[in-house]
Amino acid sequence: MIINRNNFLKKSLALGFWALTATFTACNNNSSTSQESGSTAKAAGEPLKIAVIPKGATHNYWKSVHAGAMKAAKELGNVEVLWQGPQKEDDRQMQIQVVQNFISRGVNGIVLAPLDERSLVPPVKAALNRKIPVVIFDSDLAAKDYASYVATDNLAGGKLCAKRLAELTGGKGNIILLRYSEGSASTHAREEGFLAGMQEYAPNAKIVSSNQYAGATMEKAFQASQNLINRFANVDGVFCPNESSTQGMLRALQTAGKAGKVKLVGFDSNETLVAALNNGTIQGLALQDPFNMGYLGVKTAVSVIRGEKFEKHIDTGITMATKENINEPAIKTLLTPDLKTWLNE
Repeated sequence: MIINRNNFLKKSLALGFWALTATFTACNNNSSTSQESGSTAKAAGEPLKIAVIPKGATHNYWKSVHAGAMKAAKELGNVEVLWQGPQKEDDRQMQIQVVQNFISRGVNGIVLAPLDERSLVPPVKAALNRKIPVVIFDSDLAAKDYASYVATDNLAGGKLCAKRLAELTGGKGNIILLRYSEGSASTHAREEGFLAGMQEYAPNAKIVSSNQYAGATMEKAFQASQNLINRFANVDGVFCPNESSTQGMLRALQTAGKAGKVKLVGFDSNETLVAALNNGTIQGLALQDPFNMGYLGVKTAVSVIRGEKFEKHIDTGITMATKENINEPAIKTLLTPDLKTWLNE
């Protein structure tokens, strides 16, 4: 009897131990599975956060970029565009802070139009060190370790403007180049492209000024333009490499009573510049495709994150708008992008 009782106790203890172990293991496995699936579901359910950082917020150009970015996010699904940039296009420190803030927030990707090709290198490197892919758009960066570059061929754009101005002036006369802002890679390329183009298409023309800068706002551009128009009384043609410098020069020519007489070729568009193109006080506008830049910038960033194929360099094209072709469908689309659908504007 004693032997049987001992055997019974041993068996009971063994059974109890295994039952307890099985219960503990089952609980552990269920907990682990629950945590893993919860984590996966959370990661799958959260949208990819893509920070899109323009050079500024006021120009129509950047609104078009924003609209294109929003369209890409909607098409891709489960993607959220976080749009923020400095108010003024000369506030480098503010743009650096915006990049740093998005890094701290742990966004999934950054799409950036650097205000300065050198000062934005350190914050971009900081993002890359945190495994946040960066797509550069509109204006290049001195360091090329970003994922992709989405932009106009700005050198070709400058040459296109030189060709147009050479046609308008008969390849001769006194010409002014009003530069935009030091450190801006995109406009610098346009300016150099223009000077190279003038040598090619109008070797008999004289560049009377090419070292003055418009500054980041239309008001500063107006003042710089007035100074140039007052200084050089006999001017036949002017080239301006962006929206604000073109509008500032247009206003200065209007004030001086020279609008339409001095041939003006500019870059980018807004309602004022389109009206001037229609009435003949501007004779050419080089049109980029900022809507497509925003669209492809976000799409490329998401492709990088998802491990899909993407292009290292995407050329978004350049087109010359004139009074003669302004009503062509392709030109109208570039001149009046669909802001209402994507930005409710």
